[in-house]
Amino acid sequence: MKKIDIDGSTLKTICTVLRNGDLTSSDLAQWSIFNHELIGKKLNAYKTWDKTSLIKQAQAIDAVFDIGINLGVLQGIPISIKDLFGVSGYPIYAGCPRPLPKKWQQEGPVIRSIRHQLGLVTGKSHTVQFAFGGMGFNQHWGAPHNPWDINHHRSPGGSSSGAGVTLGERSALLAIGSDTAGSVRIPASMTGNVGMRPTAKRWSTKGIVPLSSPLDTAGPLTRNAEDLAFSFASIDPHITEDPFNFITRINSASLHDFNIGICDWFFEDCHPGISEGVKGALDELSKKGLRQSSIKLPHLDTVTEIFAKGGLHIGEFVSFMNNEMSDFMSDLDPTVAIRIKEAASFPASEHIKRLNLMHSISEEAATSFEGFHAIVGPTLPMSPPKMEDVQDPQKHLAANFFCVRNTNPVSLMKLCAITIPVSLDKQNMPVGLQIICPGGQEETALAIAVAFERNIGTSKDRIGTPPIFN
Repeated sequence: MKKIDIDGSTLKTICTVLRNGDLTSSDLAQWSIFNHELIGKKLNAYKTWDKTSLIKQAQAIDAVFDIGINLGVLQGIPISIKDLFGVSGYPIYAGCPRPLPKKWQQEGPVIRSIRHQLGLVTGKSHTVQFAFGGMGFNQHWGAPHNPWDINHHRSPGGSSSGAGVTLGERSALLAIGSDTAGSVRIPASMTGNVGMRPTAKRWSTKGIVPLSSPLDTAGPLTRNAEDLAFSFASIDPHITEDPFNFITRINSASLHDFNIGICDWFFEDCHPGISEGVKGALDELSKKGLRQSSIKLPHLDTVTEIFAKGGLHIGEFVSFMNNEMSDFMSDLDPTVAIRIKEAASFPASEHIKRLNLMHSISEEAATSFEGFHAIVGPTLPMSPPKMEDVQDPQKHLAANFFCVRNTNPVSLMKLCAITIPVSLDKQNMPVGLQIICPGGQEETALAIAVAFERNIGTSKDRIGTPPIFN
């Protein structure tokens, strides 16, 4: 058997060598196990890690490969799943101190697609309780550690708090999270990975514990933009072409094909090194042919104000807790419970009013893209904080509000977005560049992300590897 550098290979390459016999799914399982056992205890990425299941899955997948059956490009690929998704054979906690009722273990279309392709499930990654928070805090199980700081316990982002860390510890090649106000893009940005929020409703939310039905969506996290495009094409129900062909087509786009809008609002009040890092990357891209000019996205302050008052999620979440999860009310993490208290008297009429307002704002936002393929800016305005600094519920609330400032408008305005790593900030933590496209324009967002990466380098090229490996 020829050796392959798993850490340095794309999913496309790994998929190819799995099929020509130079690599087995069992090899990938052992790679995952070795890395998890090396540093997994320190990082705390997984709520459920089942080594025995991982080995058995890999052996079964190899047997399928041996008889020449190919069920999809994710066959044999190590994939972590956020513990908000139902996965057959695994308990689901959704960040709670005890398992949820068995009905929540049922798999929805996203997970069924992965399992029908014989994706290698590495385990269930940690989440903020009921996905309500962007810092990754969880009183019951502890927050995963951001692998980019070995001296302090820094936020890994949330609510898909373990997702980016599973990539960072090299136990998964693809992580599946969910995004309501930024819960894929935040952990991807904070851990130096790539992450995508598809337009809400493009991917089914069946089989996922809900937070806000108008905003919830599943989303992938990967180590690089090409892997994101490859995995997205393998799961997305609207892309029917072979993922290999999809990648070839996406790779044919050049920087000259795109006109990008720079929105100053996203650059305001960022922590030191964040705006500078994103502007530096955009300058590099401009010198290589990217067309860019100033643009304004309307009602950003209004959207931020709506989120500060509970957005579209607070009313639904309180109803869900009262009607579906009343038995879990007494178990709520204080950082989540404080939001419930705020919404005790939230009227249904206000929820409907906000839905109507956001529909109007979303229509206006869509027209503002005319002449532009995407709007870009920093994914997050803040550096990952030390977890000890955001444990207090009130401090956590303030930090969480600031953290989602740049991601939340994408969700509320019915847009789609990708974050790619471009630099390190003044605290030597990863900085993400957010590529925002109109709703339904995921293919354009992917083409832009891949073109950016091809011209300025992958995460490893730009920011190196997490210090925990040094």
